[in-house]
Amino acid sequence: MTGAASIDWRLDIEAAARRLHEHAPHFLRETPLWKLSGRALGVEVPGVEVWLKLEHLQASGSFKARGMMNRLLANEIPDSGAIVASGGNAGIATAAAAHALRVHCEVFLPTVSPEAKRARLRALGATVVVGGEVYGDALAACLERQRESGALFTHAYDQPEVVAGAGTLGREIEQQGGLPDAVLVSVGGGGLIGGLAAWFERRSRVVALEPERAPTLFRAREAGEPVDVEVGGVAADSLGARRIGAIAWELTQRHVRDALLLPDEAIRAAQLWLWKELKLAVEPAAALPLAALQSGAYVPREGEKLCLIVCGANVDPASLA
Repeated sequence: MTGAASIDWRLDIEAAARRLHEHAPHFLRETPLWKLSGRALGVEVPGVEVWLKLEHLQASGSFKARGMMNRLLANEIPDSGAIVASGGNAGIATAAAAHALRVHCEVFLPTVSPEAKRARLRALGATVVVGGEVYGDALAACLERQRESGALFTHAYDQPEVVAGAGTLGREIEQQGGLPDAVLVSVGGGGLIGGLAAWFERRSRVVALEPERAPTLFRAREAGEPVDVEVGGVAADSLGARRIGAIAWELTQRHVRDALLLPDEAIRAAQLWLWKELKLAVEPAAALPLAALQSGAYVPREGEKLCLIVCGANVDPASLA
């Protein structure tokens, strides 16, 4: 998929926000923006203010609800419904949107997807197909099935409507708190960082965060173009794309300077800290922004206002014990 440079992204994000407000006001939520002192999160740099964007409280448990519902609303849905491949969250969001619109949904998952996410999909009435080790395997099977069924294909991260829907999160942050100095966000296939980069452009510093074992954007920057990577680790179910999306690649090349890698140990420690200290039950992917701060991978400037995107809550509570 190409052509991201030719799209007026801010207009598309505004259109997505209007569409979602008009057609899905009881589905999408305005999630809280929680402002804390940096010291409350262990940051010793003077004057730092940290905004936690609690998007894990979004419908379906993640930011994905914005893009998936926007994709469905922007297109005619055939009788065969919608179809998606996912590590879990995009599938849950598509299934939840399809359920709200009363259309069928079929979701293809890799074997790395946790049972908690599969159970959630079944509860939403989706047809669940599990196969292949990682997201790319599930995607290949999904595309083959889509050719047979004619269902509306919803990509987990690499479609304009999906990226514009994710961009409404940036718009909401600005409406709630103004412009932060920096926005720290985890990256898998790139739908979320693409949407945030498209909205903030360079008015705020958008920082890409990836697990060391799933470095799609980092390796693409090393190679000068998107490349396939091996994926694994604690966040592989939601950040396990093999390659950065084409749209995200173009947008991050224009608007994102920093791409940082984090070890699994730091991600897991931040996830447990969020639960034990703030009682926020989130999945590993949602903990990368805090991990970047607490590990020292990202060092804020004095007086900086940082927005950490807490992106998803589809986690087995037992894993937080």
